[in-house]
This record gives sequence, C-alpha cells and structure tokens, in this order.
Amino acid sequence: MHSNTASQTAVGSQETLALVQRAIEELVQFGLSKRLFEPLDTVFTRNALLDLFGLQEPGGTVDVPQAPDSPLAALDVLLAYGEQIKLIPDGTTTWRDLLDARIMGLLLGRPSAVAADFQRLAKHEGVPAATDRFYQLNIDSNYIRMDRIRNNLYWQYDSESGRLEITVNLSKPEKDPREIALLKSLPQSSYPLCLLCPENVGYAGRPDHPARQNLRTLPLRLNGEDWFFQYSPYVYYNEHCIVFRSEHLPMSISPTTFVRLLDFVEQFPHYFVGSNADLPIVGGSILSHDHFQGGRHTFPMETAPGEATYRHLSYDGVSASIVRWPMSVARLRSASKQTLLAAAEQMLADWRGYSDPTADVLATTERDGGTIPHNTITPIARLKDDGSYELDLVLRNNRTNEAHPDGIFHPHQELHHIKRENIGLIEVMGLAVLPGRLKGELDKLAGYLSGTAGEPASQLREAEHPLAHHADWLEELIAKYGTALTAEAAAEAIRDETGEKFHRVLADAGVFKMTVAGRAAFDRFLTSTGWQHTE
Repeated sequence: MHSNTASQTAVGSQETLALVQRAIEELVQFGLSKRLFEPLDTVFTRNALLDLFGLQEPGGTVDVPQAPDSPLAALDVLLAYGEQIKLIPDGTTTWRDLLDARIMGLLLGRPSAVAADFQRLAKHEGVPAATDRFYQLNIDSNYIRMDRIRNNLYWQYDSESGRLEITVNLSKPEKDPREIALLKSLPQSSYPLCLLCPENVGYAGRPDHPARQNLRTLPLRLNGEDWFFQYSPYVYYNEHCIVFRSEHLPMSISPTTFVRLLDFVEQFPHYFVGSNADLPIVGGSILSHDHFQGGRHTFPMETAPGEATYRHLSYDGVSASIVRWPMSVARLRSASKQTLLAAAEQMLADWRGYSDPTADVLATTERDGGTIPHNTITPIARLKDDGSYELDLVLRNNRTNEAHPDGIFHPHQELHHIKRENIGLIEVMGLAVLPGRLKGELDKLAGYLSGTAGEPASQLREAEHPLAHHADWLEELIAKYGTALTAEAAAEAIRDETGEKFHRVLADAGVFKMTVAGRAAFDRFLTSTGWQHTE
C-alpha cells in the first residue's frame, strides 16, 4: 500500500515536471516570437527560467511546434508549481502577481537594451513605430495585463456638452481576507519612495508594493532635465503613458511645466500630454512625485468647439478660446512655441491671483496665521497636424465651505454615490473612471427598472441595505422609466443616467458654470487680464 502511494507520487511528480518543462519551453518560444529577447539570448533565457524553478534541464522530449500567442496558459502552470515548491507562500493574487512579474522579467532585455532598441527604431522608422513596438512589448511582457483590462466596462454617453466616455475599472483584482490581513501586519517600507520612482524598475516587490521586474522605462530630456517614460499598467485609454521626473519631487504647476509639456509633444507628436493640478481636492491621487500622463487617444474635450475667441496685444499670433465644456477651459494656440509659453505663463500667474466672489472664486484664504492658495491649473498640451502648439488650461479652485466641505468645485454630495474621488486629468478631459463596485450595483438597479429585482425599491431606504446610497437616485429613475422595461432597455437607461451623473460631476467641478452668468464670469477673468474679443 505504502509503496504503491510512493510510486503514484513519483509518477505524479514526473508528470508535473514534464508540464513545468513544457510551460518553460512555451514561454521561451512565446518570448522569441514576440521579440522580447534576441535569438542569441534564447539559451540564456531558458536557463534562467530553469534555475528559477529548480530544474536541472529542459526535458529531452519537450517540443513546442508553434509558439503560443499568449503567455497566460504557461504562466498558470508555472505559478501553480511556484506555490507547490514554496517560491510563494500561497496562491492568492498578490503572491501570484509577484511571481508572474519575476518570471516575465527574465524574458526581457536590460533597460539599456530596451531603450537602445526604441531609439534605433525611432531613428529609422519614426517615433510612432517606436512607441507601437514599446507598447506591444509592455503588453507581451504581461506588465499591462490585457486579460484583466478587457474586463473593464466601457460606454459612451451623448450629453448636452458633447460625447462623454465612461469606464468601470474591473482590472484591479479585489483582495481576499488573507491578503487584507497580511497587509495590516507588514512593517512600513520606504523603498521605493513611491510607485513612480525610477527605483521601481526591476524591483521584486512586496505584498504591499507591486513587483516591477517586467517594467521598462525610457529616458527623456524635458526642459534640460532627466525624466522617464513608461506605460500605465492599467491603461484607462489607448497607449496610456506616464512621464515622471527622475527625482522624487512633489507635483508643481509652474511656467516650466508648460515648457516640459511642449518639449514632450515635440518628441512625441502623435501623443497628447497633460498634468494633474498641484493642490489637494483638484489634483490627482499622487501629489508626491511630479509626473504627467499622456497617450494616443482623442478625448471628448479635445473635440469640443470654442465658444468665444480672444487675442492679446502682448502675445501676437496666440489665439485663445473658451471651450464649450463643463470644466472651465481656456484653449491657447500658436505656431510660436515661445509666444505660447509666455501667454500660458501669464495666464497661470493671472489665475493664481484672481478672485471673483460673485462666482465663489477666492484666490487665497487665511488660516492659522498663514495664507492658503486655492487657484491652480490642469494643463494639457498637443501638437496639431498643421504644426501649431495647443495648450488647454483648465482653471481649478480647491476652496471648501460649510455647504460643500469636500470642495465647492468638486462633485457635490448628491453625486458621491457614483463619484466622490478627485476629478483628475483623465476625468477633466471627459473619461469617467468609476470604481469596480459599481458594476454589480448598476446591474441590480437595472433589475428594479425591469421588474426583476425580487424586492420593492422601498427596501433601499433601510440604512443597512447594500444599495442604500442609491435610494434617492432609484426613486427618480422609477419615476422616469417605470418598472416594466426590457432587460436591455433597463441596462441602457442605467448607462445613460450614469453618463448624465458624470456630466453633472464635471459641471460641479467647473469653476465658471455653463450658464449666462458663468460665461460672463469667465469672460470677466479673460478681459480683466488683457484678452480682447475677436470678431
């Protein structure tokens, strides 16, 4: 009996080893076919993978006639085996992701080789071809996990201000109780200082910090300074890139910000680039490390038309327009980079010092003997097809009051059930990034509109109901649509109404409202700082 069990274990073990050897060979062939490494590096890469999994040889009968198109099946085998041989303590997503990056990192060239490959391609085939290749490398290396990103919901909504884009972010896996407990027990670490520091490249990670062995970045010079370029692992839109400073310095909007942005679009003319604002409430989620976001996507704000146009005697050749958009956007455009930079610098200085109490705009307030600044800008840069430069300067103010403790120009309380986070660069341009919890909640709300919820809508009025925060909204929806829609019509109604909520979020965040009074206030700001109407 005992020897029989031992013999079965040995057979099982041999079968497992054969599977692991095959998975390694599949991964090697995948990497070779996707040009993650050069043919000369094939043996080196195979041996590195064998070493990681404690194997002495690749297995004599392993034959992979055709390279797989995805690494995921091979990775699944290797991750399970990694848990079995205690490379990771358990099979939670946290630990599997750490090992996944370690495995895929072995398939990639060193950062200098990847950067040299990019420069070579940019020189001979152009920058768009080089970014195409680099973006694909990030997908093939599983740094950008397209299998998860495909789970995100995406739809468009035609608002009265134009097309809006909505995405529900489902690509970030939920942590299970074991992972949450582990995170609470970990000691604090300050290396790397943050997720954007250059020290992340090649870092093995921890349960509370992602592994980055499969991250590659490109060095850049912006305004004569060292910056880096990488793609976002979450890709909220096509070729979503992050451009970050080599030093860990806080976000700051200044005249040199505009120089860096225009330097970037000169080097990457097929990309836009923008910066989050540098103040709490109106900034992004990372204020501690100066960075921009860009990519190859036409956002709704870019295609929004101008309403009123202006010129300035001091900035010949610069046109300004108020954009028809719920956020307050001054669009500056010029064929001259230097003149545009001078105009943008002046508008930033003018806005920083501007107050208009009738529009709730105060540049500063006093607190505890100090002066608190409130006005800043979210800037976006583009190089247009005709060679002219464009800067969208989105006016922001982060003041709070008793009625709006989270921010006067921030989503108001009645919208928090959909969006309460900061309205950062991506949202400003017309793409809502909504939390994953909303998928299930919106599906359930649609059930009330189609009469399939299985309980009366009044149940939501009970404080402990999981949808209680949507109770007022559901009441409005039922009054508008009733409870007898088809499942498809109910789902469409919920999508449209969510889109309208996002439209209201942007309207709340806009400093000068899209009303007669709001547009007059916007005009007052521009004309008071030397801009004159053009006919």
